[in-house]
Amino acid sequence: MIVETNGADYAALLLGRAPRHFTLADTEVAPLAILQMLADLAARVEKDFAPAAWLLVEAGEVVGLCSIIRPPSEGVIDIGYGIAPSRQGRGHASQAVRDIVAWARTDSRVQAITAETSTENLASQAVLANAGFVRVGERVDAEDGPLFCWRCATA
Repeated sequence: MIVETNGADYAALLLGRAPRHFTLADTEVAPLAILQMLADLAARVEKDFAPAAWLLVEAGEVVGLCSIIRPPSEGVIDIGYGIAPSRQGRGHASQAVRDIVAWARTDSRVQAITAETSTENLASQAVLANAGFVRVGERVDAEDGPLFCWRCATA
């Protein structure tokens, strides 16, 4: 399930603690530098659009995170997601992305969702394809290398 985040959730995660009444996966949900970047990103996006990020929760345990990665433009939100290493390969990302798509279809501000995957990340490509995303292009990122671009219409 997806649970909208707040500043206190990121503060807890940055201290290595579980937010709210949840528990944490037995490994870190994400490296500290990534958690800080996501906290800053959520705070920045929330100025214009909320929700900006979600905890990915399974059986009361935070297994990952999903964020809108830049302020929405013309009804399009761009998402990124990650699953704790020890919880990968269990369908958590697939369920989370389907939940995000279902939420977006109920929010009139959202006309489409976009995402990018490494050209080598077959698992993430399958997650997006199975959630109704269509590959719409490719690009090369200076930091992440070759990427496939994906889009899912929600309206």
